[in-house]
Amino acid sequence: MSLAVSLEALQPAVEDAGPTAYLVTVGDDGAPHVVSVLVRLEEGELLVGATRTSARNVEARARTTLLWASADGGEYSLIVDGDAVVRGEPEPTIAISPVSAVLHRVAGAAGSGPRCMPVTQDA
Repeated sequence: MSLAVSLEALQPAVEDAGPTAYLVTVGDDGAPHVVSVLVRLEEGELLVGATRTSARNVEARARTTLLWASADGGEYSLIVDGDAVVRGEPEPTIAISPVSAVLHRVAGAAGSGPRCMPVTQDA
């Protein structure tokens, strides 16, 4: 399910998750490419550093995913899908415009709760 994500709703979730996430792009062969990145929110976009492979993948296929794994003992991971562009030289940056965001329950987490919660103003 794809829901428009307001940055007002996403910002607290990103701040709670911290600056380190995993960027997932897709290569020419259809295989995922995953790298650890530092994320910052700036002017309505999520900005991350770009490796050569990530930049090449984004230029060919704009849809990306950012995954913040849950903290030790945490119940939820944050997953943000977005459309990305590569900017800047000589240090390229990937700018991601969020399209959807969910808090996804970690397998084996204690207690009970919804498996997936969209990130909205009410979350």
